Amino acid sequence: MQTSVNRADALADQQSAAHDSDRDGVSYFIEQMGLTSQTDGLPRIAGRIAGYFIIYGGPVSFAQLAEQLKVSRGSVSTNARMLVSIGFIEKVTVPGDRQDYYQLSDAPFLRMIDGYLQRMRHMQTIVETADRKIPAQLPDTKKRLQQMRHFYREAVLSNEQLLAQLSGTPDSRS
Repeated sequence: MQTSVNRADALADQQSAAHDSDRDGVSYFIEQMGLTSQTDGLPRIAGRIAGYFIIYGGPVSFAQLAEQLKVSRGSVSTNARMLVSIGFIEKVTVPGDRQDYYQLSDAPFLRMIDGYLQRMRHMQTIVETADRKIPAQLPDTKKRLQQMRHFYREAVLSNEQLLAQLSGTPDSRS
Protein backbone atom coordinates (compact mmCIF):
# COMPACT_ATOMS: atom_id res chain seq x y z
CA MET A 1 0.00 0.00 0.00
CA GLN A 2 2.89 2.30 0.75
CA THR A 3 4.07 2.05 -2.86
CA SER A 4 0.72 3.04 -4.37
CA VAL A 5 0.41 6.00 -1.97
CA ASN A 6 3.93 7.11 -2.89
CA ARG A 7 3.09 6.78 -6.59
CA ALA A 8 -0.12 8.75 -6.15
CA ASP A 9 1.78 11.44 -4.23
CA ALA A 10 4.47 11.50 -6.90
CA LEU A 11 1.85 11.78 -9.65
CA ALA A 12 0.10 14.63 -7.79
CA ASP A 13 3.46 16.37 -7.34
CA GLN A 14 4.21 16.00 -11.06
CA GLN A 15 0.79 17.35 -12.01
CA SER A 16 1.21 20.25 -9.59
CA ALA A 17 4.67 21.02 -10.98
CA ALA A 18 3.32 20.84 -14.55
CA HIS A 19 0.47 23.19 -13.59
CA ASP A 20 2.95 25.59 -11.96
CA SER A 21 5.12 25.39 -15.08
CA ASP A 22 2.08 26.11 -17.27
CA ARG A 23 1.16 29.03 -15.02
CA ASP A 24 4.73 30.31 -15.18
CA GLY A 25 4.61 30.17 -18.99
CA VAL A 26 1.22 31.89 -19.05
CA SER A 27 2.36 34.58 -16.61
CA TYR A 28 5.53 35.08 -18.62
CA PHE A 29 3.60 35.47 -21.88
CA ILE A 30 1.04 37.88 -20.42
CA GLU A 31 3.73 40.03 -18.80
CA GLN A 32 5.87 40.08 -21.94
CA MET A 33 2.84 41.16 -23.98
CA GLY A 34 2.45 44.05 -21.53
CA LEU A 35 6.09 45.05 -21.72
CA THR A 36 6.12 44.86 -25.51
CA SER A 37 2.99 46.99 -25.74
CA GLN A 38 4.58 49.51 -23.41
CA THR A 39 7.67 49.62 -25.61
CA ASP A 40 5.37 50.30 -28.58
CA GLY A 41 3.85 53.28 -26.76
CA LEU A 42 0.66 51.57 -25.63
CA PRO A 43 -0.42 51.05 -22.04
CA ARG A 44 1.19 48.05 -20.43
CA ILE A 45 -2.15 46.81 -19.15
CA ALA A 46 -3.56 46.80 -22.71
CA GLY A 47 -0.82 44.38 -23.70
CA ARG A 48 -1.40 42.25 -20.62
CA ILE A 49 -5.12 42.11 -21.38
CA ALA A 50 -4.36 41.14 -24.99
CA GLY A 51 -2.02 38.43 -23.74
CA TYR A 52 -4.69 37.14 -21.37
CA PHE A 53 -7.22 36.86 -24.19
CA ILE A 54 -4.73 35.13 -26.48
CA ILE A 55 -4.21 32.52 -23.76
CA TYR A 56 -7.78 32.12 -22.47
CA GLY A 57 -10.06 33.48 -25.21
CA GLY A 58 -12.93 34.44 -22.90
CA PRO A 59 -15.63 35.29 -22.18
CA VAL A 60 -14.49 36.98 -18.99
CA SER A 61 -15.98 39.82 -16.95
CA PHE A 62 -14.19 43.03 -15.96
CA ALA A 63 -14.18 41.83 -12.36
CA GLN A 64 -12.64 38.48 -13.28
CA LEU A 65 -10.08 40.11 -15.54
CA ALA A 66 -9.13 42.66 -12.88
CA GLU A 67 -8.72 39.89 -10.32
CA GLN A 68 -6.69 37.66 -12.66
CA LEU A 69 -4.35 40.47 -13.73
CA LYS A 70 -4.29 42.13 -10.29
CA VAL A 71 -5.25 45.56 -11.63
CA SER A 72 -8.15 47.94 -11.02
CA ARG A 73 -11.48 47.48 -12.78
CA GLY A 74 -11.15 51.04 -14.09
CA SER A 75 -7.85 50.18 -15.75
CA VAL A 76 -9.40 47.05 -17.24
CA SER A 77 -12.38 49.06 -18.50
CA THR A 78 -10.26 51.77 -20.14
CA ASN A 79 -7.89 49.35 -21.83
CA ALA A 80 -10.57 46.85 -22.82
CA ARG A 81 -12.43 49.66 -24.63
CA MET A 82 -9.24 50.43 -26.53
CA LEU A 83 -8.85 46.76 -27.53
CA VAL A 84 -12.50 46.68 -28.61
CA SER A 85 -11.94 49.79 -30.76
CA ILE A 86 -9.16 48.07 -32.71
CA GLY A 87 -11.18 44.87 -33.09
CA PHE A 88 -8.97 42.68 -30.91
CA ILE A 89 -11.66 41.79 -28.37
CA GLU A 90 -15.43 42.11 -28.43
CA LYS A 91 -18.17 42.62 -25.88
CA VAL A 92 -20.48 39.65 -25.38
CA THR A 93 -23.42 38.89 -23.14
CA VAL A 94 -23.86 36.01 -20.78
CA PRO A 95 -27.51 35.01 -20.32
CA GLY A 96 -28.79 35.95 -16.88
CA ASP A 97 -25.81 38.19 -16.06
CA ARG A 98 -25.81 41.98 -16.40
CA GLN A 99 -22.01 42.36 -16.25
CA ASP A 100 -20.01 43.22 -19.33
CA TYR A 101 -18.07 40.26 -20.67
CA TYR A 102 -15.36 40.24 -23.31
CA GLN A 103 -13.78 37.63 -25.50
CA LEU A 104 -11.11 37.44 -28.16
CA SER A 105 -12.58 38.47 -31.52
CA ASP A 106 -12.68 36.11 -34.46
CA ALA A 107 -9.51 36.74 -36.48
CA PRO A 108 -8.22 39.47 -34.12
CA PHE A 109 -4.92 39.88 -35.94
CA LEU A 110 -6.63 40.37 -39.29
CA ARG A 111 -8.92 42.93 -37.67
CA MET A 112 -5.88 44.77 -36.32
CA ILE A 113 -4.29 44.91 -39.78
CA ASP A 114 -7.59 46.04 -41.28
CA GLY A 115 -7.91 48.81 -38.68
CA TYR A 116 -4.34 49.85 -39.35
CA LEU A 117 -5.11 49.94 -43.08
CA GLN A 118 -8.12 52.18 -42.49
CA ARG A 119 -6.00 54.60 -40.48
CA MET A 120 -3.25 54.58 -43.13
CA ARG A 121 -5.78 55.23 -45.91
CA HIS A 122 -7.19 58.13 -43.90
CA MET A 123 -3.70 59.56 -43.46
CA GLN A 124 -3.06 59.04 -47.17
CA THR A 125 -6.13 61.17 -47.95
CA ILE A 126 -4.98 63.89 -45.56
CA VAL A 127 -1.52 64.01 -47.15
CA GLU A 128 -2.94 64.06 -50.70
CA THR A 129 -5.33 66.89 -49.81
CA ALA A 130 -2.57 68.87 -48.12
CA ASP A 131 -0.27 68.35 -51.11
CA ARG A 132 -2.94 69.76 -53.45
CA LYS A 133 -3.65 72.75 -51.19
CA ILE A 134 -0.11 73.74 -50.26
CA PRO A 135 1.36 76.19 -52.77
CA ALA A 136 4.25 75.26 -55.04
CA GLN A 137 6.20 78.15 -53.49
CA LEU A 138 6.99 75.82 -50.60
CA PRO A 139 9.18 73.27 -52.44
CA ASP A 140 10.72 71.72 -49.31
CA THR A 141 7.27 71.16 -47.85
CA LYS A 142 6.03 69.68 -51.12
CA LYS A 143 9.05 67.34 -51.20
CA ARG A 144 8.33 66.08 -47.68
CA LEU A 145 4.67 65.59 -48.55
CA GLN A 146 5.66 63.62 -51.65
CA GLN A 147 7.86 61.39 -49.50
CA MET A 148 4.98 60.93 -47.11
CA ARG A 149 2.59 60.10 -49.98
CA HIS A 150 5.06 57.51 -51.24
CA PHE A 151 5.39 55.99 -47.78
CA TYR A 152 1.63 55.66 -47.27
CA ARG A 153 1.03 54.38 -50.80
CA GLU A 154 3.58 51.59 -50.33
CA ALA A 155 2.49 50.83 -46.76
CA VAL A 156 -1.14 50.51 -47.84
CA LEU A 157 -0.24 48.24 -50.76
CA SER A 158 1.99 46.02 -48.60
CA ASN A 159 -0.58 45.70 -45.86
CA GLU A 160 -3.38 44.99 -48.35
CA GLN A 161 -1.27 42.15 -49.74
CA LEU A 162 -0.52 40.88 -46.23
CA LEU A 163 -4.18 40.97 -45.26
CA ALA A 164 -5.17 39.12 -48.44
CA GLN A 165 -2.46 36.52 -47.86
CA LEU A 166 -3.38 35.95 -44.22
CA SER A 167 -7.11 35.83 -44.87
CA GLY A 168 -6.67 33.31 -47.67
CA THR A 169 -8.34 35.44 -50.31
CA PRO A 170 -6.71 36.27 -53.61
CA ASP A 171 -5.18 39.71 -53.91
CA SER A 172 -7.54 41.85 -56.00
CA ARG A 173 -4.65 43.50 -57.87
CA SER A 174 -3.34 40.21 -59.31
